[in-house]
Amino acid sequence: LLALGISQSARTPDPSHPYGFTNMRYIASLISGVGIFMMGAGLSWYHGIIGLLHPHPIESLLWAYCILAGSLVSEGATLLVAINEIRRSARAKGLSFYQYVVQSRDPSTNVVLLEDAAAVLSVAVAATCMGLTSLTGNPYYDSLGSLGVGTLLGTVSAFLIYTNTEALLGRSIQPEQLQRLTELLESDPVVRAIHDVKATDMGMSKVRFKAEVDFDGRVVTRSYLEKQDIELLLQEIQQVKTLEELEAFMLKHGENIVDTLGAEVDRLEKDLKQRNPDVRHVDLEIL
Repeated sequence: LLALGISQSARTPDPSHPYGFTNMRYIASLISGVGIFMMGAGLSWYHGIIGLLHPHPIESLLWAYCILAGSLVSEGATLLVAINEIRRSARAKGLSFYQYVVQSRDPSTNVVLLEDAAAVLSVAVAATCMGLTSLTGNPYYDSLGSLGVGTLLGTVSAFLIYTNTEALLGRSIQPEQLQRLTELLESDPVVRAIHDVKATDMGMSKVRFKAEVDFDGRVVTRSYLEKQDIELLLQEIQQVKTLEELEAFMLKHGENIVDTLGAEVDRLEKDLKQRNPDVRHVDLEIL
């Protein structure tokens, strides 16, 4: 399921999905969390409750210990791989290990980490309770172990469901990163003020930035005039004699100034993306 989510998230954006398919990772992780809750936690609770209501001696403890040992080795190995991968990714983002996991920066890696961590802890709990049952002959320890494993899996699945749901709803980026983007816009001479700033984390180091920009008309006009031959422009003004000629003059240069404003918007969007590689989509609205 996670492999399917990863492959789908890498698809190229199309007209029906202009922002791509990045959220497929979160959807796959969310379904995985629900599956853990329904299957893992549900069956463990069921086994524990039935064991408490109808206790019976446990047989084939040797096989049970062999299975637990094999699970511990396999799950422990993948857990170490996931921990090293998350540490590397967190270091690259300037985040702590805990922050990276809680913010669900990489849902597929987090699922592997939490599933394997829960599996290793579950093996420890199950082995301990089975050992107590073997030593005391009391089957209630095994039932309590099943309830403990079910509670652990339920907690992990609830965390996965919560974090991936938050990501799918569209959460804001870190305040420090948003402040940097805002300051970059405000420091540009052509910008008078910005309003209604929003920056959404789309997942997998992709950010969508949106802001309403109040442009300084004088600066935009001066930028246009710097590209014109002022003497030729003065001659055009002096040749204006009628209202029709004045209207034609205003329409011509008014359209050119609007084009200059559009070019300034494109420049700002390009500058934001170049200085902040995480920003993939920029929407600047002119006030």
